[in-house]
Amino acid sequence: MVWCTDAAVVVPPRSTAVLSPSAETDPTQRGCHIQVIAEQGRKGWQRISGYNARAGAEGTMRLYQRIIGGTLRSHSRLTQQTETRITVTVLNRMLDLGRPDSVRVA
Repeated sequence: MVWCTDAAVVVPPRSTAVLSPSAETDPTQRGCHIQVIAEQGRKGWQRISGYNARAGAEGTMRLYQRIIGGTLRSHSRLTQQTETRITVTVLNRMLDLGRPDSVRVA
């Protein structure tokens, strides 16, 4: 299995993506992703590359900005940190109220 350890860009290639002619001699990040998808499948690539964690973090930030707003209202660094802690606590409490408690059965 070929895997680029210094891969910084985690963008899923299209389902019809093919390797470039120079993929064997000079693999690119995209080529490495395509090879891993071919060997492990798209779900395996998502797990290996950390794509799911990144997508989850982006979704959480999008939710934060939608509910709380895209900018901080405080001007000093200390009050911005306090404002952020308060808003994150409020957001987490709101999410806990709407999240079901799942229990695995059998």
